Amino acid sequence: MTEAPTRDGLPKGFRSAELGWPELNRIPHPPHRIPLLGDVVGVNRRTPLQDSLRYARQLGPVFRRKAFGKEFVFVWGARYAADLADESRFAKHVGLGIANLRPVAGDGLFTAYNHEPNWQLAHDVLAPGFSREAMAGYHPMMLAVARQLTEHWDRAAATGRAVDVPGDMTKLTLETIARTGFGHDFGSFERSRPHPFVTAMVGTLTYAQRLNTVPFPLAPLLLRSASRRNAADIAHLNHTVDELIRARQATGSGDGDLLDRMLETAHPDTGERLEPRNVRRQVITFLVAGHETTSGALSFALHYLSRHPEVAARARAEVDRVWGDAAEPAYEQVARLRYVRRVLDESLRLWPTAPAFAREARQDTVLAGEHPMRRGAWALVLTPMLHRDPEVWGADAERFDPDRFDARAVRSRAPHTFKPFGTGARACIGRQFALHEATLVLGLLLRRYELRPDPTYRLRVAERLTLMPEGLRLHPERRTPVREPASDLRCPVPGAGD
Repeated sequence: MTEAPTRDGLPKGFRSAELGWPELNRIPHPPHRIPLLGDVVGVNRRTPLQDSLRYARQLGPVFRRKAFGKEFVFVWGARYAADLADESRFAKHVGLGIANLRPVAGDGLFTAYNHEPNWQLAHDVLAPGFSREAMAGYHPMMLAVARQLTEHWDRAAATGRAVDVPGDMTKLTLETIARTGFGHDFGSFERSRPHPFVTAMVGTLTYAQRLNTVPFPLAPLLLRSASRRNAADIAHLNHTVDELIRARQATGSGDGDLLDRMLETAHPDTGERLEPRNVRRQVITFLVAGHETTSGALSFALHYLSRHPEVAARARAEVDRVWGDAAEPAYEQVARLRYVRRVLDESLRLWPTAPAFAREARQDTVLAGEHPMRRGAWALVLTPMLHRDPEVWGADAERFDPDRFDARAVRSRAPHTFKPFGTGARACIGRQFALHEATLVLGLLLRRYELRPDPTYRLRVAERLTLMPEGLRLHPERRTPVREPASDLRCPVPGAGD
């Protein structure tokens, strides 16, 4: 399937690999390719990413897969990924999985095509919202949400109950981005079930992935009921965000948060403002992308901490040393948790929760001097395999070892070998927000609890475009009493409501 060309002359729809790779036959593909169906033997439609990782190990650093007439080129070797990171020759490509989200996110920051002007406008308007000054302003609200999490875990610890780690991290990160960015309280920790916004979000992500697993002409028939549910999910997301925006417009300022910037800030050079429909799309983008990936990163990190008590002890000792007997850490103290940050980075290395990004050629070129690519040809970088390239990470690349991110080790590695947030101009705008939030939360949980795993649990990775450890439960056990805050620092949230 292709679409009409865009202003830059490139088609914006799906472009099968044979259209852009003149020497495609040189690139290996899985055995047992079936006419019309393609490389479908032995695959699981629920785990397409993990199937690709398995083929990557078999076929090497550049390979291809075909499904239902669509051919894809995958890249994971560090040398090839570094070449694709060259912004003068390559740009972001909105691949199928991301394009499938456009009915809900449109030309939001994550799903916009490169030629769409709202991407640059939104980026320039919102970038100051992630400055150091803005981040320091978000810190007290992050603490207030984290306090709700620890109250919930304290009750579980007191009764010996296990906690649902992915579920609780999702509550935490949704509340954090909603309150800091948009002045809204979803009341997630008062609910026994996920907030309907989360249910709708998971539905849209799952549907976007399912679209890639069926032949395009048959999708309306095979996914008829799923399409109806997806339409209802999109309607719920739109309604929720529209109500959030209306509440802000009725109550006034949110003290310069992201929503204020979307509604009131003009571009510093052109004077342009975001149109109302694009504001909705940007809010949905931040609410979804701003919590889904961070909750996964925290969940994987907590899994590894529970399975490596020596790492947890070392990280906990750092927290105790850096934060001392302060009731809650100051903003500046979070950045001093260097070993905790290494734990987070190592977890993101093994399981980057946004597990792939696509790059397209700006002009005819040759990838790493080996594979010719026509203008518009694209490849999907498999980030978990890039992060396991033995030429970069060694023969023990599957082993969890936070010291891979010791400053000396980082300096010794080539650029573009660690890419959990994408690359280039279209890399994640909220990277520093996510890293501060996740480091803060890990520090708070390590200081307060021993993390006891279920000895029978084996890591299973759920895929819904993003990655999450499936069924992960831990038993938090309170450490020696932790000094409590002298006063309730919860921030009042303008326009809060269910």
